[in-house]
Amino acid sequence: MPVIPEPRPVAEHGHARVVSMCNQKGGVGKTTTTINLGASLVEQGRKVLLVDFDPQGSLSVGLGLNPHEMDLTVYNLLMEPDVTLTDVVVPSGVPGMDLLPSNIDLSAAEVQLVHEVAREQTLQRVLRPALTEYDVVLIDCQPSLGLLTVNALTASHGVIIPLECEYFALRGVALLKTTIDKVRERLNPDLEIDGVLGTMFDGRTLHSREVMERLVQAWGDTVFHTVIRRTVKFSDSTVAGEPITSYASSSAGADSYRQLAKEVLARWPDA
Repeated sequence: MPVIPEPRPVAEHGHARVVSMCNQKGGVGKTTTTINLGASLVEQGRKVLLVDFDPQGSLSVGLGLNPHEMDLTVYNLLMEPDVTLTDVVVPSGVPGMDLLPSNIDLSAAEVQLVHEVAREQTLQRVLRPALTEYDVVLIDCQPSLGLLTVNALTASHGVIIPLECEYFALRGVALLKTTIDKVRERLNPDLEIDGVLGTMFDGRTLHSREVMERLVQAWGDTVFHTVIRRTVKFSDSTVAGEPITSYASSSAGADSYRQLAKEVLARWPDA
């Protein structure tokens, strides 16, 4: 592990970097990483907006909200011209971190957006007011490469790919990279891969270590030095509806995400 410099303090908020958590395979730690990286960035003085862009609403549930009790969600923001960002954003329970919630209604947006002009840029358009309010916007994508994910990639400056340290997870990444390359070529020339994050790592097993080795061979310096190890504390903090950084502040999982926040900020020159 190299020495990661301490992030510089932020004098004023704004000029947000928009980052998608993206992987078409489910259960790789996208939502867990969105919540806990967001909370760790707040500890570094950043103002963060989390965007739940998955119809399953896992991010909203993971922060203690009931998806069925929401009047307005990201779906209303996308599909109703009179709904603004401030109408939909809710506090996450972590000071300095807000949430754009979601529920099953969002699944209808994928069908409805097909007939819209510039359908791939819809999320980018509605998120524009957030760029002057926040330092970082993290989008939790659904486990697919459909129109919603393309919207998220078009709106983003960077992509973080959480990848479970397991063989089948490795196989799907080539398809994801092809999608990212197409979005960069056709819709968003500024899109970068910020990093690949190994999650659910178990150093006691040869399999986990081999997958991590293959990952570094394939992606080189794009792979984060920080690795998220498997621990039951992540499940407990999700049930509690809060980030691991507050639920189990001194745990190894919380330390990993704090280290990831520093590494991420070191890769973002302006954040």
